[in-house]
Amino acid sequence: MNRLARLALRYAATAALATTMLTASLAVSSANAADGKPAGAVPTAATRIVVQVNENDAKKWNGILANIHNIQDELGKGKVALAVVAIGPGLDMLMADSLAANGVQDALAEGVEFVACENTMKARNVKKDDLLEGIGYARAGYVEIVRRQQQGWSYLRP
Repeated sequence: MNRLARLALRYAATAALATTMLTASLAVSSANAADGKPAGAVPTAATRIVVQVNENDAKKWNGILANIHNIQDELGKGKVALAVVAIGPGLDMLMADSLAANGVQDALAEGVEFVACENTMKARNVKKDDLLEGIGYARAGYVEIVRRQQQGWSYLRP
C-alpha cells in the first residue's frame, strides 16, 4: 500500500473515532439530563457563560455574584444563560451556611444555574442536604465545564 493510501485510511479511522466519541458524549449528556442532573442542556439564550469556582474565598464568591449581576444587566436576563460550576474548595460557596448563601439564592431566583461537583462532595463527605436548595449536580465538575464548552458556552474563571 502506498503512502497516500495509508494516510487516507488513517484519516478515515480518525474521523470515525471522533464521530463515535461525539455520539457517546451526547448520549451521556442525554442520560444525565434524564437523571435530573444538569448536562449542559443548550438553552435558547444567545449568550451562554459557564463560570468555574474552585476556591474557598468568600470575597471571590461575592465578586463572582456581582459580575453575574453585571452581565445580566448588560446583556439582559433573558438573553444570557449563566452556570456556575463549584469544584473542590469552591463547593463551600454552595453550602447552606456559606457566607455567599444569600447571594447564591438571589442569583438562583434570577435564573442563574449553580452546579455542584459530586466527586468533590463524595471526597469531602458532603451530602445534598448540606447544600442550598435549587442547585444542580454533575458527577465531575470539570467534565461539566468541558461539555458546556463543546456546546458553545464561553468559559470564565475569575
